[in-house]
Amino acid sequence: MPRSVVTQLMFEGKAEEAMNLYVSLFNGSVPAVEKYKAGEHGPEGTIKRAEFTIAGHRLACIDSPMPHAFTFTPSASLFVECADEAELDAAFATLSAGGAVLMPPGGYGFSKKFTWISDRFGVSWQLNLA
Repeated sequence: MPRSVVTQLMFEGKAEEAMNLYVSLFNGSVPAVEKYKAGEHGPEGTIKRAEFTIAGHRLACIDSPMPHAFTFTPSASLFVECADEAELDAAFATLSAGGAVLMPPGGYGFSKKFTWISDRFGVSWQLNLA
């Protein structure tokens, strides 16, 4: 039986920027950050591994020490139940800036208001107002 499950996000030099954005947007915290030191496998000062929470959800992130031929895909996304329309609208404005809108905010039958976006880092978000 696993001890825990944590969503892991891999970036190429943008992990700290992304983590700080998500924590500020969803009232999160950053309990642990480990950065690459001089002479280690990754670029000095980038994220070797960091753990953070947003809305009680545990995540971790890293900066890949080497380039890779893949990135995030919308088939895996973070689904956020927003407390009210103002929260959804603010999250939409912040996360869609420099990203892509996959489904614009609106009523889709299953929700009073819903939107699906990919942020400027490529992470996919579904924002929902039940």
